[in-house]
Amino acid sequence: MSANKISLIAYHTNEDDPKKCSARKLARFGYIRLISSLRRLPHGALVLNPRAKKSLSAEDRPIAARHGIIGVDCSWKTVDITFQELQKIGESRALPFLVAANPVNYGKPFKLTTLEAFAAALFILGWDEHAKTMLQVYKWAPHFLVLNQEPLHEYQQAKNSAEVIEIMHQYI
Repeated sequence: MSANKISLIAYHTNEDDPKKCSARKLARFGYIRLISSLRRLPHGALVLNPRAKKSLSAEDRPIAARHGIIGVDCSWKTVDITFQELQKIGESRALPFLVAANPVNYGKPFKLTTLEAFAAALFILGWDEHAKTMLQVYKWAPHFLVLNQEPLHEYQQAKNSAEVIEIMHQYI
């Protein structure tokens, strides 16, 4: 299945500056759908959740292909409350160690924009070209792949969450 057929949805809480919101820009370009109601989110999808116990890996590709991927666009200040509400929606998966390329959190581990999170997920799941295309919406964004080139390629080769976590420990 082509990555263009993957349903990418951002649960949007309207907590960030609209001018800096990568999810809004992705929606304007037609890459994702914005949904602001928990009830309208598709059940069974992969939920990119930084608090999840299991890491995203190649074994999650069939779930993403069938049900889609939900990214969350909320303030880092409310992340715990927001993800607590999302636990019953789908399969929660954490992204492994990656550093941000966005101007606000440049070089900080795990502080990714919604765009960076979607691109990382697509890349890890084997849809590299779609990730690269999405990253073109900001001048700074393609640098995300440069900063994280080695780990992303290694995470992509891992067969399951345990292997991803093992690889991640080499970078932490």
